[in-house]
Amino acid sequence: MLKNMNKTKRSNLITYAIVIVAFVVMQTLSSTGSISSLLTGLLVPLCTYIILAVSLNLVVGILGELSLGHAGFMCVGAFSSAFFSKCMRDVIENSIVRFLLALLIGVVVAAIFGVIIGIPVLRLKGDYLAIVTLAFGEIIKNLVNVLYIGKDSKGTVILNGPQGITGTPKDSTFLIGFILIMVTLFIVLNLINSRDGRAIMAIRDNVIAAESIGINVTKYKLMAFTISAAMAGAAGVLYAHNLSTLTANTNNFGYNMSITILVFVVLGGIGNIRGSIIAAVILTLLPELLRGLSDYRMLIYAIVLIIMMLFNWAPKAIEWREKYLHFGKKKEA
Repeated sequence: MLKNMNKTKRSNLITYAIVIVAFVVMQTLSSTGSISSLLTGLLVPLCTYIILAVSLNLVVGILGELSLGHAGFMCVGAFSSAFFSKCMRDVIENSIVRFLLALLIGVVVAAIFGVIIGIPVLRLKGDYLAIVTLAFGEIIKNLVNVLYIGKDSKGTVILNGPQGITGTPKDSTFLIGFILIMVTLFIVLNLINSRDGRAIMAIRDNVIAAESIGINVTKYKLMAFTISAAMAGAAGVLYAHNLSTLTANTNNFGYNMSITILVFVVLGGIGNIRGSIIAAVILTLLPELLRGLSDYRMLIYAIVLIIMMLFNWAPKAIEWREKYLHFGKKKEA
């Protein structure tokens, strides 16, 4: 037991170290002007995608439920926080304090929606759960597009239907994104290795067996779903405060975004937190790094997707990895 615990702690420390080293390297390259302005502009969205991938993996990988409404929770967090920041822009001049309050609002509102949606939805399983959560995401997106709320000092509508919110303070930075990633990792990794996390994984493996030993299935399902929704809301806050104009279109908060996040989780390995981070980084940066190849860019991107899928899920690849890991353990013993 102690040996397994030490192994878990070592694995978590490696994950933290990878993120810290990547942040230091990218921050150094950005500050010295060694990377293009295009890649510099992708740093904050990259942090957003990592948070979304890790938080969705909590539901898909650890809880074992297929959710396609993650973009909906992101949308709720983004618009609630952006609305607050736009209203408070002239009242709270300190950008850090304003962003922290906006972050708190976005997380709380997303968590509340997670509870409201989770109570009825988590009674469903498999494809039915995926369809209902997908519908929730689309409902949220279309609801935002028909809302006209508030007016600023100039008489301009703050939330202006399909035009969204314009003039949101750009308070998001790469440093803030890095801190939010570390907080997300701390929450998820500690939850997985806690008593609650073991209960959640027991539900994933066998619901009937979990119920037979007294695990409250509804409680732990709702816990995982709500925490995941709250972290998606935090990602939405980071995303919203990196844009001058926030609109609820398909690319930002629609079906495509939910599928993109799910692709990060699946290609990185379901239940593999470190894999989700790596997949989010590779699949976000790769199209931009290959932009100079013109017509061959998407072809190479598709080949990388296939290779990642085969490496993670092909029986021969799994067998090879198990032999390699077993050899390493044997040698270490």
